[in-house]
Amino acid sequence: MVSGFYNAGIAVYQGLLRLAAPFNQKAQQWVTGRRNWQSTLNSFLAGNAFPIVWFHAASLGEFEQGRPVMEAFREQYPNYKILLTFFSPSGYEVRKNYAGADYVLYLPADTPANAREFVRLVKPEMVFFIKYEFWYNYLHELRKRNIPIISFSTIFRPNQLFFRELGPISQFYKSLLGYFDHILVQNQESVDLLASIGMTNVTLAGDTRFDRVAHVASTKKDIPIAQAFKSETPLLVVGSAWQADMAILLPFINQFDKPLKVIIAPHEIHDDEIERWRSQLTKTSIRFSQTNVADAQTADVLFIDNIGMLSSLYQYGEFAHIGGAFGKGLHNILEAATFGMPLFFGPNYTKFQEAVDLIKEGAAFPVRDTSEFQTAFVKQYENPSEATLISRHYVLRNIGATEKVMDVVKKIMSERMKERKSE
Repeated sequence: MVSGFYNAGIAVYQGLLRLAAPFNQKAQQWVTGRRNWQSTLNSFLAGNAFPIVWFHAASLGEFEQGRPVMEAFREQYPNYKILLTFFSPSGYEVRKNYAGADYVLYLPADTPANAREFVRLVKPEMVFFIKYEFWYNYLHELRKRNIPIISFSTIFRPNQLFFRELGPISQFYKSLLGYFDHILVQNQESVDLLASIGMTNVTLAGDTRFDRVAHVASTKKDIPIAQAFKSETPLLVVGSAWQADMAILLPFINQFDKPLKVIIAPHEIHDDEIERWRSQLTKTSIRFSQTNVADAQTADVLFIDNIGMLSSLYQYGEFAHIGGAFGKGLHNILEAATFGMPLFFGPNYTKFQEAVDLIKEGAAFPVRDTSEFQTAFVKQYENPSEATLISRHYVLRNIGATEKVMDVVKKIMSERMKERKSE
Protein backbone atom coordinates (compact mmCIF):
# COMPACT_ATOMS: atom_id res chain seq x y z
CA MET A 1 0.00 0.00 0.00
CA VAL A 2 2.73 2.48 0.98
CA SER A 3 4.67 1.57 -2.17
CA GLY A 4 1.61 2.63 -4.17
CA PHE A 5 1.63 6.06 -2.52
CA TYR A 6 5.38 6.24 -3.10
CA ASN A 7 4.96 5.55 -6.83
CA ALA A 8 2.12 8.06 -7.03
CA GLY A 9 4.38 10.63 -5.41
CA ILE A 10 7.10 9.98 -7.99
CA ALA A 11 4.55 10.47 -10.78
CA VAL A 12 3.32 13.73 -9.27
CA TYR A 13 6.89 14.95 -8.85
CA GLN A 14 7.64 14.24 -12.53
CA GLY A 15 4.47 16.06 -13.55
CA LEU A 16 5.33 19.14 -11.52
CA LEU A 17 8.80 19.28 -13.01
CA ARG A 18 7.37 19.08 -16.54
CA LEU A 19 5.02 21.95 -15.73
CA ALA A 20 7.89 24.01 -14.30
CA ALA A 21 10.35 23.21 -17.11
CA PRO A 22 9.41 26.13 -19.41
CA PHE A 23 10.01 28.58 -16.57
CA ASN A 24 12.87 27.06 -14.60
CA GLN A 25 16.27 26.09 -16.01
CA LYS A 26 16.98 23.30 -13.51
CA ALA A 27 13.55 21.76 -14.02
CA GLN A 28 14.09 21.92 -17.78
CA GLN A 29 17.49 20.22 -17.45
CA TRP A 30 15.97 17.54 -15.20
CA VAL A 31 13.25 16.77 -17.75
CA THR A 32 15.22 17.04 -21.00
CA GLY A 33 18.21 15.19 -19.55
CA ARG A 34 16.04 12.12 -18.96
CA ARG A 35 14.28 12.21 -22.31
CA ASN A 36 15.01 9.11 -24.41
CA TRP A 37 17.27 7.74 -21.70
CA GLN A 38 16.90 4.18 -23.03
CA SER A 39 18.36 5.21 -26.39
CA THR A 40 21.20 7.06 -24.68
CA LEU A 41 22.00 4.08 -22.49
CA ASN A 42 21.83 1.64 -25.40
CA SER A 43 24.25 3.78 -27.40
CA PHE A 44 26.62 3.91 -24.42
CA LEU A 45 26.60 0.16 -23.92
CA ALA A 46 26.65 -0.91 -27.57
CA GLY A 47 29.48 -3.38 -28.06
CA ASN A 48 30.57 -3.35 -24.42
CA ALA A 49 31.91 -6.74 -23.31
CA PHE A 50 33.12 -5.69 -19.86
CA PRO A 51 31.26 -6.03 -16.54
CA ILE A 52 29.78 -2.81 -15.18
CA VAL A 53 29.60 -1.30 -11.70
CA TRP A 54 27.14 1.49 -11.06
CA PHE A 55 27.70 4.51 -8.80
CA HIS A 56 24.82 6.87 -8.06
CA ALA A 57 25.19 10.38 -6.62
CA ALA A 58 22.36 12.80 -5.91
CA SER A 59 24.38 15.87 -6.83
CA LEU A 60 27.84 17.41 -6.91
CA GLY A 61 28.56 17.06 -3.19
CA GLU A 62 27.78 13.36 -3.20
CA PHE A 63 29.88 12.95 -6.34
CA GLU A 64 32.88 14.37 -4.45
CA GLN A 65 32.23 11.81 -1.71
CA GLY A 66 32.02 9.01 -4.25
CA ARG A 67 35.01 10.04 -6.32
CA PRO A 68 37.71 8.49 -4.09
CA VAL A 69 35.88 5.15 -4.16
CA MET A 70 35.40 5.29 -7.93
CA GLU A 71 39.10 5.97 -8.38
CA ALA A 72 40.08 3.21 -5.96
CA PHE A 73 37.73 0.78 -7.68
CA ARG A 74 39.19 1.67 -11.07
CA GLU A 75 42.70 1.01 -9.79
CA GLN A 76 41.77 -2.28 -8.10
CA TYR A 77 39.49 -3.59 -10.89
CA PRO A 78 40.67 -2.09 -14.21
CA ASN A 79 38.64 -4.56 -16.28
CA TYR A 80 35.33 -3.13 -15.09
CA LYS A 81 33.41 -0.26 -16.66
CA ILE A 82 32.04 2.45 -14.35
CA LEU A 83 28.56 3.90 -14.85
CA LEU A 84 27.87 7.12 -12.94
CA THR A 85 24.35 8.53 -12.56
CA PHE A 86 23.09 11.78 -11.07
CA PHE A 87 19.70 12.83 -9.78
CA SER A 88 20.31 16.58 -9.90
CA PRO A 89 21.31 18.82 -12.82
CA SER A 90 23.78 20.63 -10.55
CA GLY A 91 25.76 17.40 -10.39
CA TYR A 92 25.29 16.10 -13.91
CA GLU A 93 25.90 19.35 -15.77
CA VAL A 94 29.22 19.92 -13.98
CA ARG A 95 30.51 16.34 -14.11
CA LYS A 96 28.97 14.88 -17.27
CA ASN A 97 32.45 14.69 -18.80
CA TYR A 98 34.14 13.16 -15.74
CA ALA A 99 36.96 11.01 -17.11
CA GLY A 100 36.90 8.64 -14.13
CA ALA A 101 33.62 7.10 -15.33
CA ASP A 102 32.99 5.37 -18.64
CA TYR A 103 29.35 6.41 -18.83
CA VAL A 104 27.62 9.39 -17.17
CA LEU A 105 23.89 10.10 -17.34
CA TYR A 106 20.85 11.17 -15.36
CA LEU A 107 19.14 8.53 -13.24
CA PRO A 108 15.69 7.88 -14.76
CA ALA A 109 12.83 8.63 -12.38
CA ASP A 110 12.28 5.85 -9.84
CA THR A 111 9.25 4.17 -11.39
CA PRO A 112 8.83 0.37 -11.48
CA ALA A 113 9.10 0.31 -15.29
CA ASN A 114 12.19 2.53 -15.38
CA ALA A 115 13.92 0.50 -12.68
CA ARG A 116 13.24 -2.80 -14.45
CA GLU A 117 14.46 -1.53 -17.81
CA PHE A 118 17.49 0.33 -16.45
CA VAL A 119 18.76 -2.65 -14.45
CA ARG A 120 18.03 -5.01 -17.35
CA LEU A 121 20.11 -2.91 -19.73
CA VAL A 122 23.01 -2.18 -17.38
CA LYS A 123 23.25 -5.59 -15.68
CA PRO A 124 25.53 -4.15 -12.97
CA GLU A 125 27.85 -6.43 -11.05
CA MET A 126 27.67 -4.14 -8.01
CA VAL A 127 25.89 -0.89 -7.13
CA PHE A 128 27.01 1.99 -4.90
CA PHE A 129 24.58 4.57 -3.52
CA ILE A 130 26.32 7.56 -1.96
CA LYS A 131 25.19 9.10 1.35
CA TYR A 132 21.40 9.68 1.19
CA GLU A 133 20.07 7.84 -1.85
CA PHE A 134 17.27 5.33 -1.09
CA TRP A 135 15.21 4.72 -4.25
CA TYR A 136 12.63 2.01 -3.60
CA ASN A 137 12.05 0.62 -7.10
CA TYR A 138 15.73 0.50 -8.00
CA LEU A 139 16.60 -1.19 -4.72
CA HIS A 140 13.75 -3.66 -5.12
CA GLU A 141 14.77 -4.56 -8.68
CA LEU A 142 18.45 -4.95 -7.78
CA ARG A 143 17.62 -7.22 -4.86
CA LYS A 144 15.36 -9.37 -7.08
CA ARG A 145 18.36 -9.93 -9.33
CA ASN A 146 20.71 -10.63 -6.41
CA ILE A 147 22.99 -7.71 -7.30
CA PRO A 148 25.11 -6.49 -4.34
CA ILE A 149 24.24 -2.98 -3.12
CA ILE A 150 26.49 -0.81 -0.96
CA SER A 151 25.70 2.52 0.69
CA PHE A 152 28.70 4.53 1.89
CA SER A 153 29.49 7.85 3.55
CA THR A 154 25.94 7.50 4.85
CA ILE A 155 24.73 9.42 7.87
CA PHE A 156 21.51 8.95 9.82
CA ARG A 157 19.59 11.14 12.27
CA PRO A 158 16.88 10.22 14.80
CA ASN A 159 14.18 12.29 13.06
CA GLN A 160 14.43 10.34 9.80
CA LEU A 161 11.48 8.14 8.84
CA PHE A 162 13.54 4.97 9.32
CA PHE A 163 13.55 5.51 13.09
CA ARG A 164 10.15 7.04 13.81
CA GLU A 165 7.02 5.21 14.89
CA LEU A 166 4.69 6.01 12.01
CA GLY A 167 3.23 2.59 11.38
CA PRO A 168 3.34 1.37 7.75
CA ILE A 169 5.27 4.43 6.58
CA SER A 170 8.18 3.77 8.92
CA GLN A 171 8.07 0.06 8.09
CA PHE A 172 8.28 0.89 4.40
CA TYR A 173 11.36 3.06 4.88
CA LYS A 174 12.98 0.54 7.21
CA SER A 175 12.50 -2.09 4.52
CA LEU A 176 14.59 0.01 2.12
CA LEU A 177 17.62 -0.40 4.37
CA GLY A 178 17.18 -4.18 4.26
CA TYR A 179 17.97 -4.19 0.55
CA PHE A 180 21.58 -3.15 1.15
CA ASP A 181 24.29 -5.76 1.47
CA HIS A 182 26.36 -3.33 3.50
CA ILE A 183 26.02 0.22 4.83
CA LEU A 184 29.17 2.16 5.70
CA VAL A 185 28.33 5.14 7.90
CA GLN A 186 30.05 8.34 8.96
CA ASN A 187 29.56 8.30 12.73
CA GLN A 188 28.76 6.20 15.80
CA GLU A 189 25.30 7.73 16.16
CA SER A 190 24.40 6.23 12.77
CA VAL A 191 25.68 2.83 13.88
CA ASP A 192 23.56 3.02 17.04
CA LEU A 193 20.43 4.15 15.18
CA LEU A 194 20.70 1.30 12.70
CA ALA A 195 21.32 -1.18 15.53
CA SER A 196 18.11 0.05 17.19
CA ILE A 197 16.10 -1.27 14.23
CA GLY A 198 18.05 -4.51 13.92
CA MET A 199 20.54 -3.59 11.20
CA THR A 200 23.84 -5.43 11.65
CA ASN A 201 25.47 -5.21 8.21
CA VAL A 202 26.95 -1.86 9.18
CA THR A 203 30.51 -0.52 9.38
CA LEU A 204 31.71 2.71 10.95
CA ALA A 205 33.96 3.90 8.13
CA GLY A 206 33.85 7.70 8.26
CA ASP A 207 33.39 10.12 5.39
CA THR A 208 35.22 9.57 2.10
CA ARG A 209 35.28 13.34 1.54
CA PHE A 210 38.25 13.50 3.92
CA ASP A 211 40.20 11.31 1.51
CA ARG A 212 39.10 13.48 -1.39
CA VAL A 213 40.05 16.83 0.14
CA ALA A 214 43.39 15.47 1.41
CA HIS A 215 44.13 14.36 -2.16
CA VAL A 216 43.08 17.75 -3.53
CA ALA A 217 45.38 19.51 -1.07
CA SER A 218 48.31 17.33 -2.09
CA THR A 219 47.67 17.93 -5.80
CA LYS A 220 46.48 21.54 -5.65
CA LYS A 221 46.79 23.69 -8.75
CA ASP A 222 48.71 26.95 -8.77
CA ILE A 223 46.51 29.91 -9.73
CA PRO A 224 48.85 32.82 -10.60
CA ILE A 225 46.08 35.44 -10.69
CA ALA A 226 44.93 34.49 -7.19
CA GLN A 227 48.49 34.46 -5.90
CA ALA A 228 49.19 37.90 -7.37
CA PHE A 229 45.87 39.22 -6.04
CA LYS A 230 46.71 38.09 -2.51
CA SER A 231 50.30 39.35 -2.57
CA GLU A 232 51.36 39.58 1.09
CA THR A 233 47.92 40.57 2.41
CA PRO A 234 45.69 38.43 4.66
CA LEU A 235 43.02 36.77 2.53
CA LEU A 236 39.42 35.72 3.21
CA VAL A 237 38.06 33.12 0.75
CA VAL A 238 34.27 33.05 0.45
CA GLY A 239 33.32 29.69 -1.03
CA SER A 240 29.96 28.68 -2.52
CA ALA A 241 28.39 32.06 -1.75
CA TRP A 242 24.66 32.65 -1.96
CA GLN A 243 22.79 35.95 -1.69
CA ALA A 244 22.07 35.28 2.00
CA ASP A 245 25.82 34.95 2.67
CA MET A 246 26.63 38.11 0.74
CA ALA A 247 23.95 40.04 2.60
CA ILE A 248 26.04 39.76 5.78
CA LEU A 249 29.49 39.83 4.15
CA LEU A 250 29.20 42.87 1.87
CA PRO A 251 28.59 45.33 4.76
CA PHE A 252 31.51 43.78 6.64
CA ILE A 253 33.86 44.07 3.65
CA ASN A 254 32.87 47.70 3.11
CA GLN A 255 33.51 48.73 6.71
CA PHE A 256 36.57 46.60 7.58
CA ASP A 257 39.51 49.04 7.69
CA LYS A 258 42.49 46.73 8.16
CA PRO A 259 44.51 45.06 5.37
CA LEU A 260 42.39 42.31 3.83
CA LYS A 261 41.82 40.83 0.40
CA VAL A 262 38.64 38.86 -0.36
CA ILE A 263 38.03 36.16 -2.98
CA ILE A 264 34.35 35.41 -3.61
CA ALA A 265 33.33 32.21 -5.43
CA PRO A 266 29.54 32.11 -5.98
CA HIS A 267 27.74 28.79 -5.64
CA GLU A 268 26.28 29.35 -9.11
CA ILE A 269 27.67 31.68 -11.76
CA HIS A 270 25.18 34.37 -12.77
CA ASP A 271 26.63 37.52 -14.36
CA ASP A 272 23.83 39.76 -13.15
CA GLU A 273 24.23 38.57 -9.57
CA ILE A 274 28.01 39.10 -9.59
CA GLU A 275 27.57 42.60 -11.02
CA ARG A 276 24.92 43.41 -8.42
CA TRP A 277 27.28 42.37 -5.63
CA ARG A 278 30.09 44.42 -7.18
CA SER A 279 27.84 47.48 -7.30
CA GLN A 280 27.22 47.19 -3.55
CA LEU A 281 30.93 47.29 -2.72
CA THR A 282 32.71 50.51 -1.86
CA LYS A 283 36.07 48.80 -2.44
CA THR A 284 37.63 47.94 -5.78
CA SER A 285 36.66 44.61 -7.33
CA ILE A 286 37.50 42.59 -10.43
CA ARG A 287 36.29 39.43 -12.13
CA PHE A 288 38.69 36.55 -12.66
CA SER A 289 37.83 36.27 -16.35
CA GLN A 290 38.49 39.96 -16.93
CA THR A 291 41.84 40.42 -15.25
CA ASN A 292 45.48 39.40 -15.43
CA VAL A 293 48.36 38.93 -12.98
CA ALA A 294 49.40 42.59 -13.08
CA ASP A 295 45.92 44.11 -12.69
CA ALA A 296 44.80 41.61 -10.04
CA GLN A 297 47.23 43.07 -7.52
CA THR A 298 45.44 46.42 -7.48
CA ALA A 299 41.98 45.17 -6.41
CA ASP A 300 40.50 44.46 -2.98
CA VAL A 301 37.92 41.85 -4.02
CA LEU A 302 38.26 39.14 -6.66
CA PHE A 303 35.08 37.48 -8.00
CA ILE A 304 35.49 33.98 -9.43
CA ASP A 305 33.25 33.63 -12.48
CA ASN A 306 34.03 30.03 -13.41
CA ILE A 307 33.49 26.56 -11.94
CA GLY A 308 36.05 24.06 -10.67
CA MET A 309 38.64 26.34 -9.10
CA LEU A 310 37.42 26.75 -5.53
CA SER A 311 39.16 23.77 -3.94
CA SER A 312 42.56 25.09 -5.06
CA LEU A 313 41.78 28.71 -4.16
CA TYR A 314 41.63 27.86 -0.47
CA GLN A 315 45.40 27.34 -0.43
CA TYR A 316 45.86 31.12 -0.55
CA GLY A 317 43.53 31.93 2.33
CA GLU A 318 44.05 32.66 5.98
CA PHE A 319 40.29 32.61 6.62
CA ALA A 320 37.26 31.03 4.91
CA HIS A 321 33.53 31.66 4.95
CA ILE A 322 31.57 28.74 3.49
CA GLY A 323 28.14 29.41 2.03
CA GLY A 324 24.82 27.63 2.16
CA ALA A 325 24.17 27.62 5.91
CA PHE A 326 21.75 30.54 5.73
CA GLY A 327 19.59 28.36 3.49
CA LYS A 328 19.10 24.63 2.96
CA GLY A 329 22.47 23.59 4.31
CA LEU A 330 26.18 24.13 4.57
CA HIS A 331 28.43 23.42 1.60
CA ASN A 332 31.76 21.61 1.80
CA ILE A 333 33.90 23.05 4.61
CA LEU A 334 36.52 20.29 4.39
CA GLU A 335 38.02 21.72 1.21
CA ALA A 336 39.03 24.76 3.25
CA ALA A 337 39.81 22.90 6.47
CA THR A 338 42.43 20.74 4.79
CA PHE A 339 44.53 23.85 4.14
CA GLY A 340 44.26 24.90 7.80
CA MET A 341 42.30 28.05 8.66
CA PRO A 342 39.45 29.37 10.83
CA LEU A 343 36.07 28.67 9.23
CA PHE A 344 32.92 30.80 9.32
CA PHE A 345 29.39 29.90 8.17
CA GLY A 346 25.72 30.50 8.89
CA PRO A 347 23.46 28.87 11.50
CA ASN A 348 22.11 25.91 9.49
CA TYR A 349 24.99 23.52 10.11
CA THR A 350 23.71 20.91 12.57
CA LYS A 351 23.22 18.16 9.95
CA PHE A 352 26.91 18.31 9.08
CA GLN A 353 29.09 16.30 11.43
CA GLU A 354 32.33 18.01 10.42
CA ALA A 355 30.87 21.44 11.24
CA VAL A 356 29.67 20.28 14.65
CA ASP A 357 33.08 18.73 15.37
CA LEU A 358 35.12 21.75 14.28
CA ILE A 359 32.96 24.14 16.31
CA LYS A 360 33.56 22.02 19.41
CA GLU A 361 37.29 21.96 18.71
CA GLY A 362 37.49 25.73 18.25
CA ALA A 363 38.24 25.96 14.53
CA ALA A 364 34.80 26.92 13.19
CA PHE A 365 32.46 29.76 14.08
CA PRO A 366 28.75 29.92 13.17
CA VAL A 367 27.30 33.42 12.73
CA ARG A 368 23.80 34.80 12.26
CA ASP A 369 24.42 38.32 10.98
CA THR A 370 27.04 40.91 10.06
CA SER A 371 27.68 41.88 13.66
CA GLU A 372 28.38 38.31 14.74
CA PHE A 373 30.58 37.71 11.72
CA GLN A 374 32.60 40.84 12.41
CA THR A 375 33.09 39.94 16.08
CA ALA A 376 34.21 36.40 15.29
CA PHE A 377 36.39 37.42 12.35
CA VAL A 378 38.16 40.30 14.12
CA LYS A 379 39.00 38.05 17.05
CA GLN A 380 40.72 35.57 14.71
CA TYR A 381 42.32 38.35 12.66
CA GLU A 382 43.83 40.19 15.63
CA ASN A 383 44.58 37.20 17.85
CA PRO A 384 45.30 34.16 15.71
CA SER A 385 44.29 31.00 17.55
CA GLU A 386 45.12 27.35 17.02
CA ALA A 387 42.26 27.08 14.52
CA THR A 388 44.73 26.72 11.66
CA LEU A 389 46.33 23.61 13.13
CA ILE A 390 43.06 22.23 14.47
CA SER A 391 41.25 22.25 11.13
CA ARG A 392 44.18 20.75 9.26
CA HIS A 393 44.75 18.00 11.83
CA TYR A 394 41.02 17.25 11.92
CA VAL A 395 41.13 16.32 8.24
CA LEU A 396 44.31 14.29 8.56
CA ARG A 397 43.07 12.13 11.42
CA ASN A 398 39.82 11.31 9.62
CA ILE A 399 41.18 10.02 6.33
CA GLY A 400 40.88 6.32 5.52
CA ALA A 401 37.17 5.79 4.77
CA THR A 402 37.86 4.83 1.15
CA GLU A 403 40.07 1.95 2.25
CA LYS A 404 37.30 0.65 4.52
CA VAL A 405 34.77 0.81 1.69
CA MET A 406 37.15 -1.08 -0.58
CA ASP A 407 37.68 -3.76 2.08
CA VAL A 408 33.94 -4.46 1.92
CA VAL A 409 34.00 -4.38 -1.89
CA LYS A 410 36.85 -6.89 -2.04
CA LYS A 411 35.02 -9.24 0.32
CA ILE A 412 31.81 -9.11 -1.72
CA MET A 413 33.66 -9.53 -5.01
CA SER A 414 35.56 -12.52 -3.63
CA GLU A 415 32.34 -14.16 -2.41
CA ARG A 416 30.67 -13.68 -5.79
CA MET A 417 33.62 -15.23 -7.60
CA LYS A 418 33.44 -18.25 -5.31
CA GLU A 419 29.70 -18.58 -5.94
CA ARG A 420 30.21 -18.55 -9.70
CA LYS A 421 32.94 -21.14 -9.56
CA SER A 422 30.69 -23.45 -7.58
CA GLU A 423 27.78 -23.10 -10.03
